[in-house]
Amino acid sequence: MPFGVFERGEEKMINCEGGVSLAQQTLQSVSGGSNPTPSHHINWVVECSPKTIEDLIKKYHYLGDKPFRKGYSFALRHKGFIKGGLIWHGLSAPETTVGAFGLDRKNQDGFFELGRLVVLPELNGKGITSFFISHSIRLLRKKTNVRALITYADSERHNGIVYRASNFKYYGLTKKKKDFYINGKIKERGKTKTLSGEWKDRSRKHRYMLVFDKTLTIKWKQNYYKKEAKK
Repeated sequence: MPFGVFERGEEKMINCEGGVSLAQQTLQSVSGGSNPTPSHHINWVVECSPKTIEDLIKKYHYLGDKPFRKGYSFALRHKGFIKGGLIWHGLSAPETTVGAFGLDRKNQDGFFELGRLVVLPELNGKGITSFFISHSIRLLRKKTNVRALITYADSERHNGIVYRASNFKYYGLTKKKKDFYINGKIKERGKTKTLSGEWKDRSRKHRYMLVFDKTLTIKWKQNYYKKEAKK
């Protein structure tokens, strides 16, 4: 089956409750403001199975077919075709709750990270992506308790403008780190002392966060994004 096409049986797996029609004249953002409705007649943002958007992610995400964590998956759907896919999952690094909020690393409930996000190339730059993110958040908050959302933008690829358009606050760059490479591939874990390879700088990530739980104390320093802040 070609990617992006729903079979009749598969479409029944989609949870269309809370789907958002773009026929509205205006759309309220997650923080209560209003955003112009994109005039591209995308019908629904719907929850789906990870399998539904897997091929789309593998084809259009820069990480390709690298395995990704499962979580709450959403599709951007139009006339039986998928135009985009994204996944919210638990934090990749449990220590994030320590650095970002001063909480114990075991305190992970209600914290989510944007693991994958893709839309078809022809939709880029048309306001569709921020619309997709915002409405996936609405649906996510209906499904589960959301205390805070975190997402990252690789500084060597983009600066995260779509997250700023989705009401996320900017919290600067991640710390400088290095990765150990063997034959051009990163060694994910384990000792490197006796191995033949080289250390290379890891690309730093722009950090973005959207906090819903007002009892949280944010430890990260909020910044204003500057174009020169890349590495």
